[in-house]
Amino acid sequence: MLKNHQFHLVDVSPWPLVISLSLFSLVSGSSIFFNTKNYFPLMISCLISSLVSFLWWRDVHRESTFQGHHTFFVTVSMKYGMILFIASEIFFFFSFFWSFFHHSLSPNQEIGLIWPPCMITTFNPLHIPLVNTIVLLSSGVSVSWAHSSMVMNNFNQTKISLILTIMLGLYFTFLQSYEYMDSSFCISDSVYGSTFFLTTGFHGLHVIVGTLFLIHSYLRLNKLHFNKFHHIGLELAIWYWHFVDIVWLFVYTFMYWWGI
Repeated sequence: MLKNHQFHLVDVSPWPLVISLSLFSLVSGSSIFFNTKNYFPLMISCLISSLVSFLWWRDVHRESTFQGHHTFFVTVSMKYGMILFIASEIFFFFSFFWSFFHHSLSPNQEIGLIWPPCMITTFNPLHIPLVNTIVLLSSGVSVSWAHSSMVMNNFNQTKISLILTIMLGLYFTFLQSYEYMDSSFCISDSVYGSTFFLTTGFHGLHVIVGTLFLIHSYLRLNKLHFNKFHHIGLELAIWYWHFVDIVWLFVYTFMYWWGI
């Protein structure tokens, strides 16, 4: 159908309703798992949510790559939406930092009026946390290399730099999981354990999501969905990865240095 504007009015789609129902079942399945240890409803909900996400993204790929609906004005609105999303994520982590400083600057009597609390052996910031910092900063360099190569229409260097960034992201996740297994305290060990594992855990989850985002962009790059003028998916993935890098610097400074 012809239109006299450059904006994209999406077609009627069942996926928003279906994904809402699947996410509701995901929460219900999680509650069942936590209370009864029955993981079957949770697994089914995860599979349904993954399938619906795949089908929804397939439609978005078709609209952007083959139908040409993602015009200049549409991509600009997408960039504004990503900026707002990253801003909401910043405030999300700000709440964790607020909680951490509230308890560290004025520790109450229940934790011995000191920070860290008694019987808590903190991590050495010069061991795995420092290595993870170097890994993430290096990944920030490699993902910037990927963006620069994409702008110069050099697909070969873009693929190499994306693979390097993905490997660094996976390595970060591996090191953090090893650090968790080696920890002398857990999430239920006073407010220190809860704030530490919530903050670092949610950041680790963001690293996993960012890694999947980059893997998805790499697969689309191999299918020639991007070019030097139209690569909004890759660009937003790079923005998200830079956000993950910057947040980690605050996590490392506050949780590992201030925390000791």
